[in-house]
Order: sequence, then structure tokens, then C-alpha cells
Amino acid sequence: MRKPLEGIRVVEMARILAGPWAGQVLADLGAEVIKVESPSGDDTRGWGPPFIGESDTRTAAYYHSCNRGKKSVIVDFKTKEGLADLKALIATADVFIENFKFGGLVKYGLDFDTLSSSQPELIYCSITGFGQTGPDAPKAGYDFLMQGLSGLMSFTGEPDGPPQKVGVAITDIVTGLYATIGIQAALSVRNLTGKGQHIDMALLDAATAVTANQAMNYLATGTAPHRLGNDHPNIVPYRVFEVADGYVILAIGNDGQFGKFCALLGLHDLSNDARFATNEARVRNRADVIAALQPPMLKWMKADLLEACTAQSVPISPINDMAEVFANPQLVARGLEIAPDGIPGVRVPIVMSESPLGSDKAAPLLGADTDTVLGPLRKQR
Repeated sequence: MRKPLEGIRVVEMARILAGPWAGQVLADLGAEVIKVESPSGDDTRGWGPPFIGESDTRTAAYYHSCNRGKKSVIVDFKTKEGLADLKALIATADVFIENFKFGGLVKYGLDFDTLSSSQPELIYCSITGFGQTGPDAPKAGYDFLMQGLSGLMSFTGEPDGPPQKVGVAITDIVTGLYATIGIQAALSVRNLTGKGQHIDMALLDAATAVTANQAMNYLATGTAPHRLGNDHPNIVPYRVFEVADGYVILAIGNDGQFGKFCALLGLHDLSNDARFATNEARVRNRADVIAALQPPMLKWMKADLLEACTAQSVPISPINDMAEVFANPQLVARGLEIAPDGIPGVRVPIVMSESPLGSDKAAPLLGADTDTVLGPLRKQR
């Protein structure tokens, strides 16, 4: 069967994570993704340990996390020959992804205006920290900084502790995902009009967009949300609780679930108490709810409470480490762990009934496809 983006060629001239993440998703969807690297390669090739491979194939696991399914060509576009190679390659592409600083490609004739003048069907995606407009457009942007600037860190962490970042470069990842959505939308438009366009992606924009209900809480009230640790700002109880042998996540989503959980703990009157009967009341009396639930939960062993709650359809979960994640029978059944070319990875989390997804090709060695990709183009010049 045909993959969704089969026949689409993407030239990715991006480093680190946001651009490569978009390229990897497009590759998983069936596009031919050609990663253009400098002679020294993407910085993340050296971001280890851990590393995969030995000697000349030794590459950081970080690089493998976001470059699966691509081809790699080495191009030094600061040289005359290299620039000619790159322009010839882009001329064969449907999509061009770049994450250079604002205006950094103009002097090479690799900016959108220049390329689109001779290749109007090209979809050109720029990924920068602050976008192509605004007073901060020229500034460099990094995920950690964006987690602070976007407000994400202001409500992440314990109430009496410092702000905390998310444990992965989440703003890079969501920018890559939004870029993928934008690219697919632009491809759809091009099918109707024959014309490409410039997609302007900013880490700060994407990071702010995913503040979601926290942003709306502020916009609705004018009051900035604050850190609540593992508590949810709009739902109670929705947090980590301690049990006799560890911790569990309790995620009560409605009043019926709260009543079932109270009965399970033997707190039969608690769900009828006016202070706790509705979610709105529980949010207003958050501390009292937690104080009532925590002591009886300490009498339960984790496995027993998980089993009892599951039987009553009360949402509860353990807190798994990564070893436990990949041993989870549910994820094993879903086939999340893959090993293209013997290199471990995580498949794209999309399942389509009619179109095959997922790549059977690992992240490429530096320059592995230079000759096969650029050789034919050089012969034409």
C-alpha cells in the first residue's frame, strides 16, 4: 500500500531537534527526507553518552531519536560548489525546512523570496526562536529559554520550589509537530493552486500555544496561574498520592468517579459533603480534599489500590520508569518499540487503517547518501 506522503521530497537543512523532528515525522509518513549536513554533521551526533555503534559509526542516541528514515548528504554551502549542489537539490524538492537565524540565508540566495521566484511551487518552512517578524526576530532561541519565556515554567514545579522545565525539550518537539501540520496543510493547498508558500514557525509561538487551559485561565480571569506541583488547576483530586509502598497518580475526572473512590476508601459520606460534592466545590476546597483522602490511601499497597480502582473504573496509574514503560504489555501490543536496521527507536504514534506508516530505515551515517543523491545532479550541470 502507498504511504501517505510517498512521492514527496523534503530537503531538511536543520539541526538539533525542532526541524529534525518535523523531518522525521514526514519521513515516517512516507516522504523522502534528505538531511543536508555540514562536513562536521548535526551537533546532536556528538550529544552523548549514550552512543550507538562503534568507531566510525558511533553516533549519539539523541541523534537517532529524531533522524530516523532520512538520507544524509554533506554540503558546505559556503563554497561555490557546495552552494551549487544545494540549490540544485532544493530545485528537486517539494518542501524545504531550515532553522537558520532570521535572515541568515539571504546572502546565499537560499531565502524564500529568492527560491520561490524560480520555484513557485516550493513549500519553504522556517523554524526559528522568535519567527520572521517582531522585535526579537533576530535573536537566537533555545528550548530551555522558551520554556521560561512562554510561561510554561511559571506553573511547573512545587509551590515552594523553583520553576521547573519539562524533562524533554518540549517546545522543540511541539514546534516540529506544528511545522509538520503546516507543511501538510500547505501541500494540500498546493494540490489545489499549484503554488507553494512560506511557513513561519517560532519556538516561542508554539510554546505559548501549548499552555492551553493555563493560558485560558489567565485570559478569563486576569490572574496568572502559579505552581501547584502535581495538582491540576481545574480538577480535584488530580494529583500524585502516596501509598504504603510508593506513589500513584489519581485522576478523578467527574463527580461519579469521586463517589466511587470515596466508597472504595470507606469514606462513604465524603462525596455527599457539600464542600466536596462537585468538582467546583472540590477545587475551592482543594487542601481539605487532599487531607481527607491521603491518610486512608497510606494503608493501601500500590498493586492492590491499582487493581481495586481499575475494577471500579476509577482512573489511576503507577509512575513508570522507562524500563517499565517499554515492558508495559499495552505498549508491547501496540508495537511502540521498533528497531530499524537493528537500531532501537520509538515508532511514530499514528495508526491509519489504509496507509502503512513507520520507517524501516535507521538514522543515516553522516554523508551516507551524498554520492547517490548529488551525483546525478552534478552530471546535469
